[in-house]
Amino acid sequence: MSIQANQIFVNLPVSDLERSMKFFGEMGFDFDERMTDNNATCMIIGPNIYAMLLVEDFFKSFTHKDIADTSKSAEAIIALTASSREEVDEWINKAIAAGAGSANEPMDNKFMYSWSFRDPDGHLWEVMYKEEGAFE
Repeated sequence: MSIQANQIFVNLPVSDLERSMKFFGEMGFDFDERMTDNNATCMIIGPNIYAMLLVEDFFKSFTHKDIADTSKSAEAIIALTASSREEVDEWINKAIAAGAGSANEPMDNKFMYSWSFRDPDGHLWEVMYKEEGAFE
């Protein structure tokens, strides 16, 4: 029997919750007010896809490990899909306009197109478009 989840919540430490909410809000993301306080917010990425942005001290209460220093290492790359190549560019351009850093140049692999950015806390986000049936 295979395991399948109904939702995904990615938990990310942030140094300044207000700054993170402003940044992602300028990109066009919404937040679930029921799951927002001084320690955290729930960013709605898509149907059943969420990012919990947790103030670093609160994030530390969930783990005994150190928080990754994103200026020196990558803890993960959060990849999201877009519906077209143009939408990939639109998302990255919004992120850069809101203060993101570019993580790399656009990558065009014929059947897949992607581009990445670093959010204000250094987390890596990749936006990609893949042609229908490319991974089936």
